[in-house]
Amino acid sequence: MNPPFVLIVAGEASADLHGANLVRAMKHLEPGIVFRGVGGQGMAGEGVDIVTPSSEMAVVGLTEVLPKLRIIAGTYLKLKRILKKEAPDLLILMDYPDFNIRLSGAARRCGIPVLYYISPQVWAWRRGRIKKLRERVNRLAVILPFEEEFYRQRGLEAEYVGHPLLDAVPEALDRQAALRELGIEDAFPVVGLLPGSRKDEVANLLPSMTQAAAALKADFPNLTCLLPRASTIPRAFIESILGDGGGDIHIVDGDIYRVLKASDLALVASGTATLETAMMQTPMVILYKVSPVSFWIGKRVIKVPAIGLPNLVAGKKIVPELIQDEMTAESLVGEARSLLKDGERRRNMIDELVRVRERLGEKSASLRTAQIALEMLRTHRAKKENL
Repeated sequence: MNPPFVLIVAGEASADLHGANLVRAMKHLEPGIVFRGVGGQGMAGEGVDIVTPSSEMAVVGLTEVLPKLRIIAGTYLKLKRILKKEAPDLLILMDYPDFNIRLSGAARRCGIPVLYYISPQVWAWRRGRIKKLRERVNRLAVILPFEEEFYRQRGLEAEYVGHPLLDAVPEALDRQAALRELGIEDAFPVVGLLPGSRKDEVANLLPSMTQAAAALKADFPNLTCLLPRASTIPRAFIESILGDGGGDIHIVDGDIYRVLKASDLALVASGTATLETAMMQTPMVILYKVSPVSFWIGKRVIKVPAIGLPNLVAGKKIVPELIQDEMTAESLVGEARSLLKDGERRRNMIDELVRVRERLGEKSASLRTAQIALEMLRTHRAKKENL
C-alpha cells in the first residue's frame, strides 16, 4: 500500500502551532506519514505540504469573511478534489468551524474518517451545528474540560485530551531574566499589548490600545509597552497603525511568553492569547471588537455569559471584558489603572488564574490526539486492505 496520507486543516493562525505539534507527535509514533492541508509556518516546518496558508483564510467576525471569500471557496474546492481523487486515510480538522464542518460532509461522502481536534464552540453559539457534527465527524478530541460531557450528552464520541497550550507555555521562565533579555530592567509598569493575530483584529483594537498607553503615561512616567508581533501580521502593518505615537511601544517579534512574563498587565484580544496570558498568571483585560453587523448578529446567537476563555474555564467572570462599544481608550485606561494600582485586585486575579491553569489538567494533548488519530488511520487502512 501507499504510505499513510493525512489531510489536515488548521484555518486559523493560532491553530498552526497545535497542528505542528500534532504532526510531529504522529510522525514520532509512525514515521512515513504524508501530510497535506491548510496551515502556517509551523506546520510547513514539520513537513506538511501547504495547499493554502492559514494567514490567507483567517477571519474574525461574520462580515469580515467577505473579502476572503474567493480564497476560502477556492481552497474548499482544492481540498474536496483531494478527498475525492487521492482518498486520504484520515481528515483532521482544527477549529475554523463553518469551513471545516462543510468539508467534513465531503469527507463522509467519500468514506474518509474525520477527527475534529479543537472542536467548534457550539456550546457557545449555533447549537444547530451539533446535528451535522454527529452525522459527519467520527471522533472529537476536545481541549476544554467541560466539552467532553457536553458532546457526549449529545451523542458524539468525544475525548478530553487536555489543552495543547499546556505543552507550549513554558513553566520555568524567570521574570527578571525576561526583563533583562528584553532590555527593560528598569521599566515599571510593563504593559503587554496583544491585539491579535489577524489584520482585522489589530486594526480594530490597536488604535485604542495606543491611545490608552499614551494616557497611562500621566500616572506612570516609566511605563513601557511591549507588543509581541504574531507571524501573520507584517511589522509594517503594525507600524502604520502606531504612527508617530508608537515611540514608547516596543514591537517584539514573536516571544509572546517572555513578553507576558515581563508584563505587569496585558491588554489581550479575545481568543487563544487570553488563555496563554492566564497560564502565565499575568493580570489582563480582555478586548473584543468586530464590525457592527457582525456584533449585532453575534449578540443574538451567542449563548454564553462571557467571551473570554479564562472566564469560561473558571465558570465565572474573573477577568474584565471590554466588548464592542465598551472597548474604548477611556475604558481601557480605567481598567488598566485599577489593576496596576489595586494590589488586592491584582492578587485575587492571579489566584483565580492559577486555578484556571489547574482546571486545564495535564500536558501531552498532542500525544493523546496523535494516538487517537493513528488508531483511526490504522482502522481505516485495515478496512481498505480487506476490501
